Amino acid sequence: MTTLRAGLIGEHISRTRLPAALRIMCDHAGLDLDFTLFDTAEIEDFDFDTTLDMARQDGWTGMTVTHPFKTMARDYAAGGMEEGVAHLGACNTLVFGAGVAGHNTDYTGFLAAFAAHAIAPGTVVMMGAGGVAQALAPALMELGATHLAICDTDPARAAALAAGCGAEPVALADAPGFVARADGLVNATPLGMAEYPGSAFPAATLGPQRWAFDAVYTPTRTAFLQDSAAAGLHCITGFELFRAMALRSFEAYTGLALPADEILPLLDRLKPE
Repeated sequence: MTTLRAGLIGEHISRTRLPAALRIMCDHAGLDLDFTLFDTAEIEDFDFDTTLDMARQDGWTGMTVTHPFKTMARDYAAGGMEEGVAHLGACNTLVFGAGVAGHNTDYTGFLAAFAAHAIAPGTVVMMGAGGVAQALAPALMELGATHLAICDTDPARAAALAAGCGAEPVALADAPGFVARADGLVNATPLGMAEYPGSAFPAATLGPQRWAFDAVYTPTRTAFLQDSAAAGLHCITGFELFRAMALRSFEAYTGLALPADEILPLLDRLKPE
């Protein structure tokens, strides 16, 4: 039996559902799975490039990468980024072979997850300009956002991301005015994760908007989405992105296209509380 041998690099990843999702898809496709977690919050003197080099030398299929290493993964892939995502500043899936192929299944996954809701983005405010934001911002523009304001605690990072996709960098002090006029709100920060409680959007600012998306999926009902639902916004969860991302990561690793209508319902059993 062919084995998909891969891993996940990131901080505080013990709750990830990715190994279980890949197991479901491997079982469906008749493959074995050998998956290793590299929780860098618990690894002293972790070296990103060395870990990837060793995995390549040992014949691994590839490596999935999450916060805060997605921009480093983009650098590691270098000229090996796949054509449809070569314009992005981050990478979350590396596939090994004669070279290294870089994919961004956050980007392709978000396009699919958002399209399933059949809503127009309109004007959007996104908090965060890090790894996942590098995928979400261009995806929102491709989906037809009429204006995208990007806020980050690092203004230079927000400015760089905005310049690359036709968005507008906005200072955190000016964010409330943009939030009040927005159609949609996006959390692309770690806020909402168990290790980073809180919300990037105060509850008092919610209500005028139409929709909200949170990239955090563990837990699924983050404080931001609970507040958004209470304010009457249409909510899109990070788990919806996770399902689509996992399916496209499997396809990147194996070259196999599984039927989404069969696989996505199977992944629903992994939804966190």
